[in-house]
Amino acid sequence: MSGLRYVYAVCHPFGAALQAQLTGVAGDPPRLLNHHGLIAVVSHVPEADFSEEALRAHLEDLDWLAATARAHQQVIDALTAVTTPLPLRMATVFRDDSGVRVMMEEREDDFRRTLDRLEGRVEWGVKVYVETEPEPSARPAPPGRKATSGRDYLRQRRMQTRAHEDQWAKAEELATRLHETLSSRADDATLHAPQNPTLSGAAGRNVLNAAYLVRRDVSEEFVEMVDRTKDDVPGIRVELTGPWAAYSFAGEETTREENAGEGT
Repeated sequence: MSGLRYVYAVCHPFGAALQAQLTGVAGDPPRLLNHHGLIAVVSHVPEADFSEEALRAHLEDLDWLAATARAHQQVIDALTAVTTPLPLRMATVFRDDSGVRVMMEEREDDFRRTLDRLEGRVEWGVKVYVETEPEPSARPAPPGRKATSGRDYLRQRRMQTRAHEDQWAKAEELATRLHETLSSRADDATLHAPQNPTLSGAAGRNVLNAAYLVRRDVSEEFVEMVDRTKDDVPGIRVELTGPWAAYSFAGEETTREENAGEGT
């Protein structure tokens, strides 16, 4: 089949089979390209969509980007179920198999070091949110507490503002404590910038956006540690996602959520 070569990930050889009906970007099933004892997971994509010029044009097409990101992530997820992949950036494309092999040779030492570090490990994401409250000026007074004067109104505003500040302080304290606890159980951890709620669509203000590299054999214990904090403080939400391929620890320039179009 003609076309360019789209590369999803590099990994050590593995014996388990991928899902029989698995398709990748542009609907083409991924295949394994073996070179120097490493595996590149690739599929064919049309040059009309993945040439340098075409990709520049597609950057303006959010529907195309979302569909490509979903197909890319579908392959990474399938790989993560059977091995430890080192995921590459979305739309890593080469002219042919020879181009993929040259890339693998140029980065072979880095690939091997990173794969050895990631072996048997997955990424878990943990976010902490303060549930969004209406601004004090927009929040109605509690029943029986309607302001009867300007002074009373200002007093209620101060009380509401103080309550809001207390909630933020509790959230920051919980986030700090949780991050320290989870980091002690993980092999590595990284803090991402807080999510922009306008881009992520998540409710509330994000105060912790962290990723943890965790051995598969202790992942159940790690999940239980997160679950024990979920209802600690009313009005504060803890979200756990994963297990994912270790995007945040792969040394690539993007994260899983950026590849998937979710925004970090």
